[in-house]
Amino acid sequence: MPNINSKITHLGAEHSVTGSCHLLQVQGLNILIDCGITQGSETLVTMNQWPVKPSDINFLFLTHAHIDHIGRVPELIQNGFKGEIICTHATQALLPLMLQDALNFSDLSKDKIEKIISDIEKLSWGFEYQQSFDLRKGIKFSLGRAGHILGSCWIRFELPDGFNIVFSGDLGAKNTPILPDPDIPEPCDLLIMESTYGDKTHEDRTLRVQKLGNVLIKALSDKGKVLIPAFALGRVQELIYEMDRLFLDPGFPFLNSKTPIPVFIDSPLGLRITEIYSSLSEYWDKEAKELLQKGDHPIKFKSLYGVENHADHIKLMDISSPAIIVAGSGMCNGGRIIDHLKTGLNNPKTDILFVGYQAKGTIGREILTNKDKSDRSVLIDGKSYPNKASVHQLTGYSGHADQQGLIEWARAINPKLVKLIHGEQTAQSELKKQLTLHNIQVS
Repeated sequence: MPNINSKITHLGAEHSVTGSCHLLQVQGLNILIDCGITQGSETLVTMNQWPVKPSDINFLFLTHAHIDHIGRVPELIQNGFKGEIICTHATQALLPLMLQDALNFSDLSKDKIEKIISDIEKLSWGFEYQQSFDLRKGIKFSLGRAGHILGSCWIRFELPDGFNIVFSGDLGAKNTPILPDPDIPEPCDLLIMESTYGDKTHEDRTLRVQKLGNVLIKALSDKGKVLIPAFALGRVQELIYEMDRLFLDPGFPFLNSKTPIPVFIDSPLGLRITEIYSSLSEYWDKEAKELLQKGDHPIKFKSLYGVENHADHIKLMDISSPAIIVAGSGMCNGGRIIDHLKTGLNNPKTDILFVGYQAKGTIGREILTNKDKSDRSVLIDGKSYPNKASVHQLTGYSGHADQQGLIEWARAINPKLVKLIHGEQTAQSELKKQLTLHNIQVS
């Protein structure tokens, strides 16, 4: 399975979490689902190892705009792809911004980058949720809300012989700030489903907000800095939203005093994405829309400051008063968080708060792994930095559904067969076991 008339080849993130890329071949068409870069120590399959040339790919479907799902789109285009890029309207808006930022760190010239971004804008098409569209040769597709980040979707393909395939993309947890819960597709023959947290249970959202408040109070009580590595897309906006709630909560007087703690978003990309989130409020959930209607913008507050240019970033590293600093990258493998770590790790008043997944081989994973060891030092840019900072992890802050969420979503769809992807082996093994107990067949 799938049926004899179609073939699926997993070119990335079959048994790992980054580098999502899957090839569906049906009716003589080559359809690529996502085209992301790998992060950490995960292995990349080069395009010359693919079963088809990039120039022979007819369609590229994007489930969302995170770089581990879109990061190789420029490479795809440079290697001859001229097909159509299909995604939601919000992903279409985010796509050039995310890729422009990634390409700025490449060796490509400014003119070459501009040409690639222009080609991407010409090839991409945005589609609405929960509508059926004709693709080609009798194939239909529909997109549904995945609840992971703004614009994220699952994809349902209906083949001419009646065989139905659903690609889950990255599924979000229920009650994720700003976003509606994931939609449920119609029943399918084959469900290709992510399994990032197939062996984990997340904390309740209410508990995680309370824990965030408690960690911030404890961390700031010594008048130090809190460093929060965060993905510019999705996690930064969630954090702004929930800190806004905390700063208005009378249960946290330390955080909502007359001189509130400043929160710095030290991420130009995160700031621009937040502007796009604000401009696309029609895709927000009911709670966020109601706050906006009441005059309380859910991703803005008085003590929130954006750090745009490099000069202000340098000044921020020298700040001596208590502050909360949110910076990328989320796994500490680059971006402005690196500078903050270099200057802050050796200070016992520094607190590092992780609110997202840390892949194997990343600096973030190393900090977490070493936090309870006698030698807590961290290797950054070839140099070892002693770590005297306090390290915290809030597991409830995940853009991915946990084991129970994945099981509930799969059961609601009632697929004939499930193929697990986008997860480490331990997560996939445990999720397979649990799905089987619920009478869901897993390949």
